[in-house]
Amino acid sequence: MDSSTAAALLLRQGYEVIGVSMHLWTMDNPDAVVNLRRCCSPQEIEDARAVCRVLGIPHQILNFERQFASSVVDYFCQEYLRGRTPNPCLACNQYIKFRLLLPEALALSADYLATGHYCRVVKNDHGLELWRARDEGKDQSYVLYMLGQEELSRLLFPVGEYTKAEVRRMAAEMGLPVASKTDSADICFLPYGDYRLFLAERFPQRPGDIVDSSGRIVGRHQGIAGYTVGQRRGLPARGGREPLYVLSVNPLTNTVVAGSNDELLSDVLWAEKLSFVSGQAPGEPLAVEAKIRYRSQPAPALLTLHNGRAEVRFERPQRAITPGQGVVFYQGQKVLGGGIIAESAGGN
Repeated sequence: MDSSTAAALLLRQGYEVIGVSMHLWTMDNPDAVVNLRRCCSPQEIEDARAVCRVLGIPHQILNFERQFASSVVDYFCQEYLRGRTPNPCLACNQYIKFRLLLPEALALSADYLATGHYCRVVKNDHGLELWRARDEGKDQSYVLYMLGQEELSRLLFPVGEYTKAEVRRMAAEMGLPVASKTDSADICFLPYGDYRLFLAERFPQRPGDIVDSSGRIVGRHQGIAGYTVGQRRGLPARGGREPLYVLSVNPLTNTVVAGSNDELLSDVLWAEKLSFVSGQAPGEPLAVEAKIRYRSQPAPALLTLHNGRAEVRFERPQRAITPGQGVVFYQGQKVLGGGIIAESAGGN
């Protein structure tokens, strides 16, 4: 619905528009709940065609299934086996939408690639800035931190200036057949809505010990891929009373480390695979607001770079900082950049 409305808005502004669907994944579980049975399904493609017919624009399908499997699905699985919790949307945006789709759009003689992401691009005296969306509840700038000046010069985000309610209303007013379509779930290629089942089908799970922070065995697990930092599900209560949470996952020893809620608090993290929107990394420690997962609130922190890694020291300890997730740096509405969380420490 968002990308369809983006196309309609661009037509209103006088652009010549081509509709493009990416074929990324063939798995489709006919028994899944309808809103989970959507990744590259025939119904999804037909919805896109129907929108293009209403708008009177051509529609093309680009097959990136092989690249998606390698860069997103395989990455997703391998990260869990490493004891980390990946965000596949970050990988999809970086490697599929903007490393593959954008050049394909330009090869079609397009001047820009437009998407339905909720974010904004603002031009200043020094170049282009990536800003949060006007609708803070739908802002997607977190998953776009890897965009640089070259990409932003060729991208349009037409719905970023509107709220979700306004976009849905415009879609209905313009007669788009997807106006009432529900929002998609976070991970598009999981036909069951359960990543644990998805992983179990691909990798044998090895049972192992659940230990507390002192190394004492407190239970057993059926495979480390089923656990992520902060998780309560599947853990015993310490002494039969105190709830335990996942503190870390160790693939080398095949153990899950559990502890109290207070032990989940950390005031510093280190991140790798850094990217900055301006193309220039800060040379001095910089006061930022750092967001450690898509649904979290940005928190005040000091950003310092050390040999290609970022140290992020928070003013207040954060709960369940999770290796494999993205950390994104903001100053006000502006996205500075981000990276992938490697580890965390400290807290009180």
